Amino acid sequence: MLSITEIKELLATPQKIVITTHHKPDGDAMGSSLGLYAYLIQLGHHVTVITPTDYPYFLHWLPNNSDVIIYTEKTAEAAELVANAALIFCLDFNTLSRINELGELVRASGAYKLMIDHHLEPEDFDDYRHWSINACAAAQLVYEFIVNELNDGELMNKDIATCLYTGIMTDSGSFRFPSATSAVYRIAANLIDAGAEHWKIHQLVYDNATENRLRFLGHCISNKLEILREYNTAIITVTRQELNDYKIITGDTEGIVNYALSINGIRLAAFIIERTDKVKLSLRSTGDFPANEICKKYFNGGGHRNAAGGASVKDLSSTVQEFKEILKEYKTQLLQ
Repeated sequence: MLSITEIKELLATPQKIVITTHHKPDGDAMGSSLGLYAYLIQLGHHVTVITPTDYPYFLHWLPNNSDVIIYTEKTAEAAELVANAALIFCLDFNTLSRINELGELVRASGAYKLMIDHHLEPEDFDDYRHWSINACAAAQLVYEFIVNELNDGELMNKDIATCLYTGIMTDSGSFRFPSATSAVYRIAANLIDAGAEHWKIHQLVYDNATENRLRFLGHCISNKLEILREYNTAIITVTRQELNDYKIITGDTEGIVNYALSINGIRLAAFIIERTDKVKLSLRSTGDFPANEICKKYFNGGGHRNAAGGASVKDLSSTVQEFKEILKEYKTQLLQ
């Protein structure tokens, strides 16, 4: 593993740097990536953010978003940048399978790989690791990397602060999850002091829905919500046809699972959606219920205790039935 002293030496002269994050990036993925980007370009580096796939439209306002390369849209260019990079920062993921086809390109690259992440059980592919499962967001760790590890807090400008605040806000559930500690609030305050307009960021992320998305949300709550009181669980299922009917695009399903979790007495919520090649599951839980354990054990996924995801190669009906059967194993915990 590289030491922080060696990292500082590498960053002392201009380098070709790639920053990448997990597929279907969320607010933390894009916030941490573009925040680090805004820091590194101040040092004179040639930096490119490459995402494996597209990402929600309500994140396109982030500073320097126009410089992002989407791998599926510019495959050859992205592959060349990865191959020629001296450093590759891997943010908000800890296994190369999370960046799809881009993962093998990163693995094959001769670049130093630097992981900044907060997920469980990291894969051993990196040369440097700033990692903590106690962090509420990768953006928190990027802040700590810049300010505490590199001692470059004086370079914290409005662009960096805006991006990192976005990442922390979204991954902490607007500061309502247990991971939003007093230390996180102090970081948020520092980011506001550096120029992050917290009220505006919240509006741009959460009050920026399309009409289709709002009508789809109403459909999900009115027609697709199933309550299993015997397990304190709520499920929302969506078919591929429904996605087409409402003209759903990337980002439109973001956060819908939280509406199911908001019901009084519900400890576990599942949003199960039929995609083209597989069925995706998004789980949210309250307290100490291990949503990530279900995803890892049964659905080839993982995540955090209260927010996790997975997938199934079974059809939608079979996946839902399997999920309901799994609940029997956790009944005691769900009824606590």
